[in-house]
Amino acid sequence: MRTDVDGPFALLEAAHDYWQGLHAEAAARFRFLHVSTDAVYGSIAEGRFTEDSRYAPNSPYAASKAAADHLVRAFNRTYGLPTFITNCGNNYGPRQYPEKLIPHMIASALEGRALPLYGDGRHVRDWLYVEDHCRALLDVLERGRPGETYNIGGASDRTNLSVVEALCDALDRHQPRADGKSYRTQIAFVADRPGHDRRYALDCTKIERELGWRPASTLDAGLDRTVRWYLDNRAW
Repeated sequence: MRTDVDGPFALLEAAHDYWQGLHAEAAARFRFLHVSTDAVYGSIAEGRFTEDSRYAPNSPYAASKAAADHLVRAFNRTYGLPTFITNCGNNYGPRQYPEKLIPHMIASALEGRALPLYGDGRHVRDWLYVEDHCRALLDVLERGRPGETYNIGGASDRTNLSVVEALCDALDRHQPRADGKSYRTQIAFVADRPGHDRRYALDCTKIERELGWRPASTLDAGLDRTVRWYLDNRAW
């Protein structure tokens, strides 16, 4: 709550004060970009979330992110602060914090540990390669309409199990186990975590239509590049 609610509120207040002190030309160029998550929408059984979907967070984390989104929107509507909100899918790629699913699974596989998947492993996420996300954020900053929200997804809906299996297959190709077995044999299922949404899926029509952005990387190609990066940067 301190990070996701108090933090954005402090940043919004500071940005608002700074923005008010700018001369007209600089004030017109100023932008405040808030990077949020698809978790604020809750879980969806069918279809995809649009920017107009109802907020229905199911975990304290998602609720804290939703609160920040509402604060950003309120500063835009109340004070005219030129803000953007972006709601993205699951990021992956080089240099990701090692506790996250993909780097954690790669490290665990290489160290011979179990690859733990929550529940039945069939929770669906929209996976977004980090460089595609960065391009989208730049497009929003440079050409987006202040006050708007943009969904950013990788057009790569996949279950957690299938993602881990793809990682195992890539490791089988690039760093085979000494015993010749597949890394898939290390996959293990553990008790599901509380508030674990079953499915996220984003409709990215708006950013495609207005800004011409589309993901350049497929999930399979992105995962292969990611695995090779971690193999080449084991110290990470």
